[in-house]
Amino acid sequence: MFRRRVLLVAAAAAIVSGCATMSSPVSVADTIAANPSLSTLNGLIVKAGLTPTLKGAGPFTVFAPTNDAFKAVPAKTMDDLAKNPAMLKDVLTYHVISAKVMSADVKNGPVKTVNGANVAVAKAGDFVTVEDSMVQTANIVATNGVVHTVDRVMIPPKKN
Repeated sequence: MFRRRVLLVAAAAAIVSGCATMSSPVSVADTIAANPSLSTLNGLIVKAGLTPTLKGAGPFTVFAPTNDAFKAVPAKTMDDLAKNPAMLKDVLTYHVISAKVMSADVKNGPVKTVNGANVAVAKAGDFVTVEDSMVQTANIVATNGVVHTVDRVMIPPKKN
């Protein structure tokens, strides 16, 4: 009996200490900043001045291009984005929806982005696409929304 009680106390202590080391949920901006594969995106979010917005109330869904996705963007396009803050902000907000959309909740069809343009989202089984991008890691939950990593940078349509 005593040994069983000691084992139960030890198990409870392990559970409690395990919970204490778990990181507390953070904003979409902090979630992106903490992910090494999203460091390019994080730097661009900071440069565009979007960090305070993405730390705000939300909810937000961010289709977050990985570092590899940014490597595939032509150098001229990246240079243009670096020189034009308005264009950079347009591109980044084209990856954000003003709602929390988990991958299981994706409905096929157009969705309005924070940029104002629509993106085509689709789901087939467990696969989710946004325009020509494939979601690689889905449902990275944040306090004010969710982040889904994608394999391509989406360029919004030109505004008239």
